Amino acid sequence: MADIDELSASQIAQGVKDGSFSATEVAKATLDAVDKREGDIQAFLEISADLALAAAERTDKARAKGEPLGILAGVPCAFKDNMHLVGTHTTCASKMLENYESVFTATCVQRMLDAGATPVGKTNMDEFAFGSSTESSAFHRTNNPWDTTRVPGGSSGGSAAAVAAGEVTLSLGSDTGGSIRQPASLCGVVGMKPTYGAVSRYGVVAFGSSLDQVGPFGRSVADVALAMNALTGPGRDPYDSTSQNCPVDFLEHLEDPIEGKVVGIVPELMDAPGLTQEVKDALAGAIAALKDQGASVVEVDLPNIRSAIAAYYVIAPCEAFSNLARFDGVRYGYQEPDCATLAEQTAKSRSHGFGEEAKRRQMLGAYLLASGVYDKYYYPAQQVRTLITQDYVNAYKKCDVILMPAAPRTAFRFGEMSDPTEMYASDMFTISNNIAGNGGISVPLGLGAESKLPVSAQLQGPAFSDRRLLQFARAIERAFTAEGTVAPAFAGKGGELR
Repeated sequence: MADIDELSASQIAQGVKDGSFSATEVAKATLDAVDKREGDIQAFLEISADLALAAAERTDKARAKGEPLGILAGVPCAFKDNMHLVGTHTTCASKMLENYESVFTATCVQRMLDAGATPVGKTNMDEFAFGSSTESSAFHRTNNPWDTTRVPGGSSGGSAAAVAAGEVTLSLGSDTGGSIRQPASLCGVVGMKPTYGAVSRYGVVAFGSSLDQVGPFGRSVADVALAMNALTGPGRDPYDSTSQNCPVDFLEHLEDPIEGKVVGIVPELMDAPGLTQEVKDALAGAIAALKDQGASVVEVDLPNIRSAIAAYYVIAPCEAFSNLARFDGVRYGYQEPDCATLAEQTAKSRSHGFGEEAKRRQMLGAYLLASGVYDKYYYPAQQVRTLITQDYVNAYKKCDVILMPAAPRTAFRFGEMSDPTEMYASDMFTISNNIAGNGGISVPLGLGAESKLPVSAQLQGPAFSDRRLLQFARAIERAFTAEGTVAPAFAGKGGELR
């Protein structure tokens, strides 16, 4: 029979509902695939086999009783390890939280479980989401399934790699400056950052509270749309004051034609420094494909977008400094032993519990919020944020979506970017969208002509136009990729449904 990674999320859910196979069979096939592939990929920090089998058994019992099943019945799903799930650890890939066990479940995780998803485990990430390569994890690196000598991107690298390797069908990540879209691009999967507020952040360990957003990874646009249906819905989460009411069916208009729609491009971004020729060529192909399907292309201007990285690396470290101040080695987290005073214990616990990048960003945030410095940097950064947001508003008066790169290049080798500022620049095309709070999606364009590694396009849209983004992403997918693609080295490697 088919390998589990040959089935889409909707095919798995339908197969479970009609009795073609059981959720328990799917769970066992998934755990088998993880067992065979994980040694090469190392996408997971924790595999929750017991939780997976228990959830699958509940689904099978519900079906046997004739009870209605959720839209993700039996679908294997993994969660980035900054999302709480009772029965697992939530470490944020940091020594600071190495032994921390979740005492509650994040709303986004609970919604996936309520929809019938099977929780396979918690995925690796850059420590506290500080990074773009998953190299800053305190525990181990995650390898790109297309070339295990290269990074999967970050900070949600484990979530992207697990889907790309066919270990799970869906996964969740968080995106503060590109941490879903960039690893999706490098791993050749679909990754969506919904509009800020569309998905509840309750139970997700905060990095930058005004920037963070949870979103799904999948091997097809339809799978991501299905996950969005589970993650959102009518009513706001009472535990997250920023969550919004989103009663939208993201599958409803997925196959609608884009004829007569308008795609915007920003000329200076299509020829930005550091953008490789194979990415430029792939984007030109995406533009041609959209035109072939009846869309028109216009140039739009985002005059302040070049200031986005500078503004982000003021706002985000300030928010990170505030959010991570709670990890003091007293209430929970790493605690330095044998200290004479509380001050010594706190200082040593934070010094030894956090990794280099986590300390770098907190120190930067502390400096930027200091008296005499705040007015010079933080206030102007917020002004730039307003300008960038208004630039997008003006641009969307001329177009329905904006097409741009998701990443400037294909996956780079481990250790290749040793300069932190060079690493920060890898999110040059994604950060502005977090600053404005709009939605964005990364969709594969196949493999680069030279590198033979995944290349993707990014689509951005106005706030709460996420269904439109999926429609355009599906148009690109129809032209470029086969749905459900698994990295060739892992296709068929375990996980067979019997």
